[in-house]
Amino acid sequence: MMSERQSGDLHRVATIGVYGFNGESFLARLRHGGVRLLLDIRQRRGVRGPEYAWANSRRLQEALARAGIAYQHHPGLAPTTELRQLQYAEDERQGIGKRYRRRLAAEYTRRYTAEILDRADFVPVVSALPGDGTAALFCVERAAEACHRSLIAQRLTDKYGVTIDHLQP
Repeated sequence: MMSERQSGDLHRVATIGVYGFNGESFLARLRHGGVRLLLDIRQRRGVRGPEYAWANSRRLQEALARAGIAYQHHPGLAPTTELRQLQYAEDERQGIGKRYRRRLAAEYTRRYTAEILDRADFVPVVSALPGDGTAALFCVERAAEACHRSLIAQRLTDKYGVTIDHLQP
């Protein structure tokens, strides 16, 4: 079993979202970032709207396979519907759309940490990290700090010493 800090700087993890990319630019950004494994941490693996149809699970997995990038889905790291609704309510209170969110609500962060992050088994995730490239935590939001992937990334850094890079369009 992998212990805390065992991986040191042997592993690199990036984060990446859907918004701001098209299918081609997304794959190009992954290649440029040395990504060998995409870790999908969405609960629902679809995105509304024709401009983001490329990010729906089946299409995305097919494109990744053609690009030589492995794919894993980790639904246990996804926020529950209730947690997402909590964040949406805060977005509405602030008058911002989720595509333009810049940070997570404090209550969302507190509850996601207690209900998901603190209970998560990271051994399967850390064990799957490629030694010769980068794994990318994948969700929807453009800015990592506006998404639960930033919380996961921070936990991986704190507990396993991985190096984090946030890939942007």
